[in-house]
Amino acid sequence: MAGANGRTPEQVRQDIEAERERLAGAVNDLRAGVDVNAKLKDKLPIAALAALGAGFVISGGIGATMRLFMRRSREGHEKARLGPFSLIDRD
Repeated sequence: MAGANGRTPEQVRQDIEAERERLAGAVNDLRAGVDVNAKLKDKLPIAALAALGAGFVISGGIGATMRLFMRRSREGHEKARLGPFSLIDRD
């Protein structure tokens, strides 16, 4: 018994089932494309190092490090050191 469009109920059921399978495949493809954890898993160490470097620069680490090195070069020559204490010759 054909309907108004000339298709039998069995043909409509087959079309619906085929459409469900296509939609299920499309949903799986979308889920795989949106899975951020899988994409970033290999890049996590690089991202962590980049964040650490950016934090160092933003916090003024470069300037503080350079001030530390430049100050030591102006202090004089170290004659002796014992633990945290040092004897400096300031000619």
